[in-house]
Amino acid sequence: MLHQAKQITRIRRPRLQVGLAHSDSDILEAKRLRFRIFAEELGAKLPTRTPGVDHDLYDPFCDHLIVRDEENNRIVGTYRILPPEAAKRVGGYYSENEFDLTRLHLLRDSMVEIGRSCIDPDYRTGATIALLWSGLARYMAQGNYRTLIGCASIGMADGGHVAANLFSRLGNHMAPPEYRVFPRCPLPVERLCNGQPAELPPLIKGYLRAGAYVCSEPAWDPDFNTADLLIMLPMARVDERYARHFMERKAA
Repeated sequence: MLHQAKQITRIRRPRLQVGLAHSDSDILEAKRLRFRIFAEELGAKLPTRTPGVDHDLYDPFCDHLIVRDEENNRIVGTYRILPPEAAKRVGGYYSENEFDLTRLHLLRDSMVEIGRSCIDPDYRTGATIALLWSGLARYMAQGNYRTLIGCASIGMADGGHVAANLFSRLGNHMAPPEYRVFPRCPLPVERLCNGQPAELPPLIKGYLRAGAYVCSEPAWDPDFNTADLLIMLPMARVDERYARHFMERKAA
């Protein structure tokens, strides 16, 4: 009796690499990815001089972390990184447009700001996120930077109820008083909180698992129509096994 051979379909996985962008063309491609995600997918109002490109005054001072699919030769994920020396040159951190960072003054000499995190919809997997995090971990270690900050966003398509409900349950993750910052346009949390269950966005959940503090009440960002939290991650709080896991990842 002959046995018919089974056909095995191979599933090709993308070959991903992470690193800093070193060419103008790579940076431009990362900015185009940002525009597709934030403006076209999420509806953010992004003033831009170049159609289809997300760009602001901070970009020339930033390093741009990218994840590239080498098989398709396309950038599929990015983070914008503003180191402290560049923040001095541009006049401050992006998050200072939303928050009064006075209480973080003593941290500034080794404080890195991240933002504009986005991933192509076809690549929104744990592997891509892990690669971005590994790139950030190496950046912080190589520069001997001690503190990571950034605005973490919660969508406000429902008018802000989800954001308010989430914030009301973050008490255990709030920063000590000496690291609290203050929103310039605060979300009216007490008025919007209605007790409905809400799930933390994966990015914020990842920050908190790594040991990050929430330093603020939510600020309303009218351009992105999001409620933003100022997140701070002192590198000394990152679990050694957690850090080693990300430091060892270079490809997927």
